[in-house]
Amino acid sequence: MDAATLDLVTALAARLRARGAMMASAESCTGGLIAAACTELSGSSDWFERGFVTYSNAAKTDSLGVPAALIAAHGAVSEPVARAMAAGAVAHSAARCALAVTGVAGPTGGSADKPVGTVWFGWCTPAGVASEHRRFDGDRAAVRAQAVRHALAGLLQRLD
Repeated sequence: MDAATLDLVTALAARLRARGAMMASAESCTGGLIAAACTELSGSSDWFERGFVTYSNAAKTDSLGVPAALIAAHGAVSEPVARAMAAGAVAHSAARCALAVTGVAGPTGGSADKPVGTVWFGWCTPAGVASEHRRFDGDRAAVRAQAVRHALAGLLQRLD
């Protein structure tokens, strides 16, 4: 884990511990990298409840309760799906907050509407559900690493 990601995880851990809260992750294009970053920190069981790796559309529906009709209407890489993934992670866990990531990490899979590097984020906290879109440059590893950092930073910001 790079220093920037470690700093984010450490700050997020402190914030969640201070609140006595647990978090969950719902990941598609990051494939569990967020959960791995969180659990790399010793004592993470105090604040990291679980990670969902829902790479397929069926997994998003089965594990997180994302309606199949929502995916069919908007595509897996979309704001409504990212929001539903984040809310679903809270609903299907003991966590009080969650982050979700769905995107096109590349090098294949991009389209004119959703080019490689397109990532949608969702965050669910007691204050509600928020979402954001980013487009990252670089190869698959770079897109995924940037998505991990942005997802963690977004949750940390929303816990302020």
